[in-house]
Amino acid sequence: MSHLKAWRSAIVHCIADPKDVGIDAAYEYFEDGLLVIQDDKIYALGNAVDLLPTLPDNTLIEHHPDTIITPGFIDTHIHYPQTDMIGSYGEQLLTWLNTYTFPEEGKFSDKAHARNVADRFLKELLRNGTTTALVFGTVHKVSVEAFFEASEVHNLRMICGKVMMDRNAPDYLTDTPESSYQESKELIDTWHNKGRLHYAITPRFAPTSSDEQLHLAGKLLSEYKDVYLHTHLSENKDECAWVKELFPESTNYLDVYDQHKLLSERSVFAHGIHLCDSEYHRLHETGSAISFCPTSNLFIGSGLFKLNKAEEHKVNVGLGTDVGGGTSFSMLQTMNEAYKVIQLQNENLNPIKSLYLSTLGGARALRLEDKIGNLAVGSEADFVILDKKGTPLLESRLALSKNIEESLFVFMTIGDDRAIQATYSAGKCVHQR
Repeated sequence: MSHLKAWRSAIVHCIADPKDVGIDAAYEYFEDGLLVIQDDKIYALGNAVDLLPTLPDNTLIEHHPDTIITPGFIDTHIHYPQTDMIGSYGEQLLTWLNTYTFPEEGKFSDKAHARNVADRFLKELLRNGTTTALVFGTVHKVSVEAFFEASEVHNLRMICGKVMMDRNAPDYLTDTPESSYQESKELIDTWHNKGRLHYAITPRFAPTSSDEQLHLAGKLLSEYKDVYLHTHLSENKDECAWVKELFPESTNYLDVYDQHKLLSERSVFAHGIHLCDSEYHRLHETGSAISFCPTSNLFIGSGLFKLNKAEEHKVNVGLGTDVGGGTSFSMLQTMNEAYKVIQLQNENLNPIKSLYLSTLGGARALRLEDKIGNLAVGSEADFVILDKKGTPLLESRLALSKNIEESLFVFMTIGDDRAIQATYSAGKCVHQR
């Protein structure tokens, strides 16, 4: 048997969705816990007092008395080419794309530039405790190659795709239906399921793809049974009105994608703010998921995501940072903003539910819950060590916490990258503060 290694700390992870089983039955918490890793998988999890006597004498044990271990965070929607334009001032979605996004993405025809940004992007994710993300590339094939090459170095479970965009965008950022189909196919054949990497067919959003391109995206989805579909849906009211003009035959925004056979158990739609009941129902019926992106929705002024409506219709939901429309790589800060979005609708977001959305909920949205998103025995060893002394304010505030829910809520409201002591991917340390 290969060597075991263990981490002793407070440990918490979700085992179910609180909406299905209630808060108390949705998580496991070990005040003095032990997480045991063998190679890249979780070998044991439980109370330290129970597990320590069962381990071989040569087991290396790291003791972290002032920390909490959680699963690695899962970001279900983010744009790596927008890393350097995060925090761009003063526009709503459609103007923002033309003013900031498209010129920035034009630089990614240069593979050296793409790789430089990909390396910095991944470093930023890991610094914030994010171990898996569903990622937009640009229209350039080399942008995705650079991203996957950078991810492979750290053995990260990552999902990415080449943007498909053949209209309503600058000439330097458009492809054709045929070239987008062919280049996506080549990328899938090279990278999908290579190690821990996956491919996502990625039409930017309905307005920038012709019917023919969306049809070929659907063809790709049918040809490869386990690839993803990743796009945007109903983010902004002007966008929704534009979709209605461009696709008059469709009954609503989601129907545009539905008519082109783009709804599936591996389809993830970012935002989904302005949906009708029939759209929620159809998302549930097809097993499609929504990525809730609160920092972006507030920053670009898009609107408030209706989590209760998604839950009412049993739609899978994960959290996304949506950098660069989103303003932080930190999933802790994303949970903070999610709480506020729900508060503005006169509801509460329990910290256990927040943890669920950023871990197991994200894994379920990506159909990866058998591999990541919790700390169950047999899962891949992606985890984060949260430091209770990460900042003086964290330390003093956490000293007053009465239980794990309160402690998690403090991390989610005043925590950021400084609260991440270390990040592990497949059992290996990929970030240490």
